[in-house]
Amino acid sequence: MKNNPFTVTLLGTGTSSGVPMIGCACEVCKSNNVKDNRLRSSILVKSTTTTLVVDTTPDFRQQMLRIDNQDLDAVVFTHPHKDHIGGLDDVRPYNFIYDKTIHVYANALTEEHLRREFYYAFSEKKIAGIPDIKLHQINLNPFTIGEIPIIPILVWHLKMPVYGYRIGSVTYITDANRIDETEKEKIMGSEILIVNALRKDGHHSHFTLDQAVQLAREVNAEQTYFTHIGHQLGLNDVINAELPKGMSLAYDGLVVKGYF
Repeated sequence: MKNNPFTVTLLGTGTSSGVPMIGCACEVCKSNNVKDNRLRSSILVKSTTTTLVVDTTPDFRQQMLRIDNQDLDAVVFTHPHKDHIGGLDDVRPYNFIYDKTIHVYANALTEEHLRREFYYAFSEKKIAGIPDIKLHQINLNPFTIGEIPIIPILVWHLKMPVYGYRIGSVTYITDANRIDETEKEKIMGSEILIVNALRKDGHHSHFTLDQAVQLAREVNAEQTYFTHIGHQLGLNDVINAELPKGMSLAYDGLVVKGYF
């Protein structure tokens, strides 16, 4: 029985430069297909009582406006790279309009970068207009936000530890090129896997498309969506036609349903 339904909205599915990339005239960057137009990678998870986002990209404001999101309880971070934390300051409207403190969840490495990047938000002397956030340091132990249960998954972005997350029937993994076997066990049984697939050619810190396909096969996900996509991967429709059954490229605005 599938109790406790929730939705996952793909707020962005692009790599750190986004697609189109500034100054590029390739066929993907010049494509008229809206599915080839990708903001930086992030998701919004919404249950009946709780709304959270995983990562606040530099496009966070645009992403929230684009889906007309009216509520936010928490932000969960995967790692401290700029394309995943850069938009944190833009939680302020949720503070001001809805009179809410935004709870932020991050591992120790990411917390260090947040405190440096957004030092003013953590100052003992509170100044009007700064983000109102409460930081929670997390590790690989499961935790819950509202009614949403979250299992962190350690993945490797070259040598940087990154957190993926298992939320009920859905697993979300971004910025990874390696996952230890013990951590793969946490993914087994996922009905939906959302995982990074940067391009076809090899990369030092991201899964290629073939590597991501292999991972999806290993964990036996019913449906896999590839995200954190670079313009080098190719046109959305062309790549989708090449993919195995049950696998496709994610796109900005895609909504998938899960349960816990």
